[in-house]
Amino acid sequence: MRGAARRSANINVMYKAVEKAAYGLKRDFGEVENLQVSMKGPADFVSAADHRAEKRLREELERARPGYGFLLEEGGEVKGSDPEHRWIIDPLDGTTNFLHGIPHFAISVALQKGDEIIAGMIYDVAKDECFWAEKGLGAFLDNRRLRVSGRRRLNECVLACGVPHLGHGDHAAFEKQLHSVMDRCAGVRRMGAASLDLAYVAAGRYDGYWEADLNAWDIAAGLLIVTEAGGYVRDAKGGTNMLGTGSVVAANDYIQPVLAKTLKKAITD
Repeated sequence: MRGAARRSANINVMYKAVEKAAYGLKRDFGEVENLQVSMKGPADFVSAADHRAEKRLREELERARPGYGFLLEEGGEVKGSDPEHRWIIDPLDGTTNFLHGIPHFAISVALQKGDEIIAGMIYDVAKDECFWAEKGLGAFLDNRRLRVSGRRRLNECVLACGVPHLGHGDHAAFEKQLHSVMDRCAGVRRMGAASLDLAYVAAGRYDGYWEADLNAWDIAAGLLIVTEAGGYVRDAKGGTNMLGTGSVVAANDYIQPVLAKTLKKAITD
């Protein structure tokens, strides 16, 4: 994190852990054809790389904060002696991209205190970009302050989304939503890593993003980063429990209500 701005002890701990995990992922990505791959379910793969990265993250974070618990994509929930704090970790978001040699995947780490996410970090391994935020202190890309896009007209916006695939999601509802949004915006992108979609909204690269059927580890860090970059995030029904519902509609405070209304109308008409 080159010359980073206002790094707290927690951010330093997170970055050190992410840096160690990223080193292994970079090596594994270069040898992706040799990875041992197993099936978790239809079109839902887990590789040896996921497990190695998660192990490195957990070891480093446990060393620095021994009492904190974990919510891990591969390892599940691990209770800590400190009941207030836990790490929420996706060691490799964008596994399918990774396994197909597509350089768009990330490590996502969030720190939760009680019911709040108080720190988040998303590291784009292939592009060496580190997005991070602390509650009340702003969001950053390395040492540069982030702000969401200022666009106010949906027809000028480029939006990101997640597309349901084999065994996941409501395909018919998504098709209606996509058709409705396509008719009203400048473009739609689907890149295959929810954490980076949120990071790109925070950076103003995307003007908005929506997806359903997500897990807490996919979005915990990204929700804070978008909010601290001045963004507005709700679930598809307008609620604030995105970690529980797994639904996200994120943009600036002008575009988000318009996008949410468009998505809702598409499946209720």
